[in-house]
Amino acid sequence: MGNRIWIFDLDDTLHNASAHIFPVMNRAMTQYIMDHLDLDEVSAHHLRQHYWHIYGATLKGLVRHHGTNPHHFLQETHRFDNLHEIVIQTKRLRHMLQSLPGRKLVFTNAPRNYAMRVLEILRIEDLFELVFSVESTQFHAKPSSRGFQRLLHTLSAKANDCIMLEDSLPALMTAKRLGMKTVWVSKKLHKPNFVDYRISSVLALTHIKL
Repeated sequence: MGNRIWIFDLDDTLHNASAHIFPVMNRAMTQYIMDHLDLDEVSAHHLRQHYWHIYGATLKGLVRHHGTNPHHFLQETHRFDNLHEIVIQTKRLRHMLQSLPGRKLVFTNAPRNYAMRVLEILRIEDLFELVFSVESTQFHAKPSSRGFQRLLHTLSAKANDCIMLEDSLPALMTAKRLGMKTVWVSKKLHKPNFVDYRISSVLALTHIKL
């Protein structure tokens, strides 16, 4: 490997978003679909799940099939007035990241404004040379390979210099197909063959030989 490039997903990789953030975000997305497509809650929930399964991102389906304004959708679904109260801090996270040799960046399907706020709350925003948000991909959210290609182009990097850390298997599948090393952050034990390493927490990164 040349100069190592560590690519970190944000939500449920660098911090636990499932506990408090995702439930609120999921409700906000369902509400947005109800309001803008005039659907009842059950239909809106099903449509959100449907697009999630097909595209890996609700937003992609809404933009493609309903002409939704992506900026408006992201702004409305990532408000979080009390974000500093619901982001779960991880002890030693900053120390672990500082100890990694190489370039470090964040690649997230979240909007930039939200991502920066979370990183500031975690007190690690200064450790990344780049935060590549869904706007940076021109709304080709992970697992779309177009978003990954844009990222590599922006970094002037080769895929085989990159190590992708992610909780989402479809995103890791794309990363592997492009030639990246893949690290799955998950408590699940069964490891698919496109995953090089599985760790139960990002802090365990220091224990694997890459």
